[in-house]
Amino acid sequence: MSEATQIVAIDGPAGAGKSTVAKRVAKELGFAFLDTGAMYRAATWRALKHTIDLDDPQALAASTEAMNLVLEETPGGQRVVVDGEDVAKVIRTPEVTRLIFKLDQNSAVRRSLVGLQRRFGENQPTVAEGRDVGTVVFPKAKCKIFLDASLECRTQRRAEDLRKAGQPVDLDQLRADIHERDEKARNRADSPLRQADDAVLVDTSNLTIDEVVAELARLARERL
Repeated sequence: MSEATQIVAIDGPAGAGKSTVAKRVAKELGFAFLDTGAMYRAATWRALKHTIDLDDPQALAASTEAMNLVLEETPGGQRVVVDGEDVAKVIRTPEVTRLIFKLDQNSAVRRSLVGLQRRFGENQPTVAEGRDVGTVVFPKAKCKIFLDASLECRTQRRAEDLRKAGQPVDLDQLRADIHERDEKARNRADSPLRQADDAVLVDTSNLTIDEVVAELARLARERL
């Protein structure tokens, strides 16, 4: 990675507010926004569409390699285009969310997507969010932040997002799904979710979005 490249690396568990906050911080700094989770969701959606066996590591890796993925910020929100189809909404469904761990834990899939993520960040100043951005994707980033929040807070936030998207919500199931994703992400053999040694911890449980954005923008300007 070029020394001149400016990266704000934001990691954290599901529902900590990474995407919402990272988009706004990127806009405030004039940086590009990279949602690494959307990439894994897109790859999961593509595998399901093509009825790929999610327990076949080689087939999943081949599907991911073959995926034509475009991420684009627009005034109406982020477009996620897979093989020419806008899938920004469908990749957020509970079905994709429950199965994304199958790709999270696939080393070949991770290598493919990490390569795409690094090329994205090398081309422009970037605010990137995910689960291994500061530890694996951009380990030399000068500004690393680990966003966290209580499980209950994260569950309520994700439920609100689903309701706004017109999707039904089962809070107990949603809470269990988020907890399961946390455990799988923290305990996977390849690139587990963890706070980088040089990352700043920001607990968003009792903060408004505006407060979190202001704090992250301050940290970015201070470190970059």
